[in-house]
Amino acid sequence: MAHLMSTSCSIKISSSYRPCGQPLNQDRTVLPNSFTIKTSKSPFKRLVSKGHRAGRSCLVLATAAPVSKEVSANPWSGSDRSPNDSSKPQRVMVIGGDGYCGWATALHLSNKGYKVAIVDSLVRRLFDHQLGLDSLTPISSIHNRLRCWKAITGKTIELYIGDICDFEFLSETFNSFEPDAVVHFGEQRSAPYSMIDRSRAVFTQKNNVIGTLNVLFAIKEFREECHLVKLGTMGEYGTPNIDIEEGYITISHNGRTDTLPYPKQASSFYHLSKVHDSNNIAFTCKAWGIRATDLNQGVVYGVKTDETSMHEQLCNRLDYDGVFGTALNRFCVQAAVGHPLTVYGKGGQTRGYLDIRDTVQCVELAIANPAKPGEFRVFNQFTEQFSVNELAALVTKAGQKLGLDVQTISVPNPRVEAEEHYYNAKHTKLIELGLKPHLLSDSLLDSLLNFAIEFKDRVDTKQIMPSVSWKKIGVKPQTVPAN
Repeated sequence: MAHLMSTSCSIKISSSYRPCGQPLNQDRTVLPNSFTIKTSKSPFKRLVSKGHRAGRSCLVLATAAPVSKEVSANPWSGSDRSPNDSSKPQRVMVIGGDGYCGWATALHLSNKGYKVAIVDSLVRRLFDHQLGLDSLTPISSIHNRLRCWKAITGKTIELYIGDICDFEFLSETFNSFEPDAVVHFGEQRSAPYSMIDRSRAVFTQKNNVIGTLNVLFAIKEFREECHLVKLGTMGEYGTPNIDIEEGYITISHNGRTDTLPYPKQASSFYHLSKVHDSNNIAFTCKAWGIRATDLNQGVVYGVKTDETSMHEQLCNRLDYDGVFGTALNRFCVQAAVGHPLTVYGKGGQTRGYLDIRDTVQCVELAIANPAKPGEFRVFNQFTEQFSVNELAALVTKAGQKLGLDVQTISVPNPRVEAEEHYYNAKHTKLIELGLKPHLLSDSLLDSLLNFAIEFKDRVDTKQIMPSVSWKKIGVKPQTVPAN
C-alpha cells in the first residue's frame, strides 16, 4: 500500500488479518497496513490518562482488501474529476465515522453506492477508558470493522485517523480524498460529559467549535462546491413556550416583519457549543457562499440498521450509562437487568426522538438534495415526541409482555431544566424530501429489549445512576465515581 504523502516521519506496522467471522489460527495471514504519522496539536491530548503519552494524529488508509486481492497503489485514480461530474459516485467524508451515528451512516452510504471515507480521532473510545465505561455491545476496532465490511460487500471505506482540530491533518485529508459532501458527526456529543468539570467543558467547546471552524476553512480553501451536512441538536432550541420552527422564525415587531434565526436556549456547555457551530456556519454561508445543511437531531434510539446487522463485527455501540446513554436505550437496558427505570425529576421533559435507521436515511436525503451555494438550511431531524414518563410507560408495557418485572423510580434531576413544559416542534422538511419514518412500535421495543437481554451480562449496574450534576460542576478535574 503506497504512502499517501511525505511527512515528518512514517512507519510501517503489520497487523493480523482474518476474514470476517473466522477464528484466527496459528498460521496467521498478515495484511500490512501503512501508517503516516505526524505530530498533532490535538486539544484532547491533555485528557489522556496519566502515564500515557499525548495522543498523536495519524493518517491511515484502511483499504482492508482480502489478501487474495491486490491493493491498488493509487486508490484515488479518479480524484481528478470535476465536483459536478455525476458519472462517478459522489465522494462523502464522514467525520466521526467510528461513533454511534457516524458508523451506521458510513455503512449506509457505502451500501448505497457512495464513495465513503471515515475521519475519526477515536477519542470516543478513549472516553470510555477514562471513565470506566463500556458499550453494551462488544464493538470491534475500526480496522477490523472496515476489513469485515470489505469482506462482506466488496466495498472499500477509506480511513483517516486524526484530529480535525489539527488543520494540517484536515488539509491533507481534504486534498487526498476530495469530498463532494462532508457529514460532520465529529464532536463531543454528551451534555453530561461537558458538565463533569472545567476541563471537560473547555475540551467540549474547543473540540466542537474549533473542529467545525476548521472544516469550514477546509471547504473554503480546498473544496468550495462541497456540501456540509452538519449534525446539530434540537437541544439548541431549549423548551420555549411557543412552537419550535425549523431553524427560522418570522417575527412582526413595531410594524415591521423579518425572518430571523430561531432563538436558542442551550442547557449545557455541549449544547452551547452546537449553538456556536450554527452561528459560525450561518456566517460562512453568507460570507463565503458555503452550502450547508444543519440537521437538528432529536434523541436517537436503537442499535440495528440493515448494514450493522450483516455481521457481529459490524455491530454498533449502545451506551446505557449516565454520561453517554440516551433515554430510551437506557430504559431498555435497565429493564433487561431488573434495575428500576430512572426518571429524572417529574418526568415531564419532552423531546423529539428518532430511530437510528431514520438518522442514516435523513443524512442520505440531505446529501442527495444539497443546499444551494450560500444557503444555510436547518432541518429538525426527529419523527415523534415523547415525555420521559411516556417512554417509561412504553418500556414497562413492552417489558411485561416479555415477563420482565419493570419498576420505575424518580431520581433527583441532575440537570437544570424544566420538568413540565410545552413542547411542539415542527419537523416537515425531511418528510417533504422523502423520509419514511420508522415510528416507535411494540415490535421495535420488543426487539430492543431482547437485544438488551442478549447482552445483559455486559451491564455494569454501577454505571446506571446519574453521577454528573449541573450545579456541582467545579474547577477541579473529576473522575466520575461508580455509585
